[in-house]
Amino acid sequence: MLTSEQAIVEFEGGKARPDRLSQLRHGHYLQHAGRMLEVYREGVGLTRQALHQAIYRILDEEPDCPTRRIEAFCKLLDDVSDFDSDPHGKAPALRRQVFRLAAPNHPLVSVRDRLFEHDVADVKQRIAEELGSTWDEIDRRLFSDVMEFHTLRTFHGYPDARALLSRYNVAQTQAALYRAVKLTVWAREDFRTILRQAKLARLLHRIYQEPASREYRIEFDGPASVLRETRRYGVAMAEFLPALLACRGWRLTALLQRNRGGWKSRLELSPRDGLQGHLSEPEEFDSGVEAAFARKWGSDRRNGWQLIREGEILHARQRVFVPDFTLQHEDGREVLLEIVGFWTPEYLREKENTLRLFSGQRILLALPETSALKSPALSIDTIRYKTALKIKDVLDRLG
Repeated sequence: MLTSEQAIVEFEGGKARPDRLSQLRHGHYLQHAGRMLEVYREGVGLTRQALHQAIYRILDEEPDCPTRRIEAFCKLLDDVSDFDSDPHGKAPALRRQVFRLAAPNHPLVSVRDRLFEHDVADVKQRIAEELGSTWDEIDRRLFSDVMEFHTLRTFHGYPDARALLSRYNVAQTQAALYRAVKLTVWAREDFRTILRQAKLARLLHRIYQEPASREYRIEFDGPASVLRETRRYGVAMAEFLPALLACRGWRLTALLQRNRGGWKSRLELSPRDGLQGHLSEPEEFDSGVEAAFARKWGSDRRNGWQLIREGEILHARQRVFVPDFTLQHEDGREVLLEIVGFWTPEYLREKENTLRLFSGQRILLALPETSALKSPALSIDTIRYKTALKIKDVLDRLG
């Protein structure tokens, strides 16, 4: 994904427009994209710096191409590449050896004469022999701990030039979401898939149902409104976007903070915008805690209780609750289990208010113990866990 420094967003009339390349205005970029892909396909062994310089040469004379756009293309190409670096941290020691051996021969010249007698090629050869290597190999490893001098090992690439341009458009929209104060998704179709992807991204969310349209409204706190872990949370929200793009029957509105002065603009998006996202098969569970708990519980009943993954969607006063698990007893009793991972105190209070609406159902809320001292006092039935939710703790609470 792009960094915030590579994001390009225009604000006009209260609306936010991330940079987007269209067939009508930017059709000639297909040729540029093809050339950029070729640079990386043929660039195995070249440094990151050399590859980026080649991309700059392709786009530098393009009149409608700001520097941030060039940097964004470099980042997207790097993202699908593997680079050799200095995994064992030997480059600094090698530099000290080389500089120590070269120092007595200072100054080095390319053409030796009576005044300056130390030829740089000869000195390099002697240093290489003393270190038991070739100068080409030394030169390759000398600054391998510096990102610009990492060498390209493998380029996984994009299917074609159109795919690269499509990825650019999605990436710029993702980067715009780093500024989000609030994001709302209305879902008519694929609601469960959208909710699953939101949980996988560990996004704080609240769910409502619109009475008139029968749509589900999912409200997310944006990274600009979360006081802790804002960078990681912003990345999580951006990672959610491609999964949403692959779904049907949705629309999105994000409120973006333009600057520190508080000015805000709206970003609106729907399938009509034509952005393409790749959605891999969703994981079965939203977190490792859920997966481990279900695996340990197994398919058999325990003390008469059977564990069911994601029961029905519950509605009350326009609020919606989709529990992580439903526990059904052979005598007909039913208990809902919700496992919470990342949260803020405000989110927990909202969660508590939602769960109170379903007082007719018995609900267990599992919270990580590492955050127990910071969490607000809750009136609902709560189980604390450290790194894993224990079956015994749940069974003891079930009775």
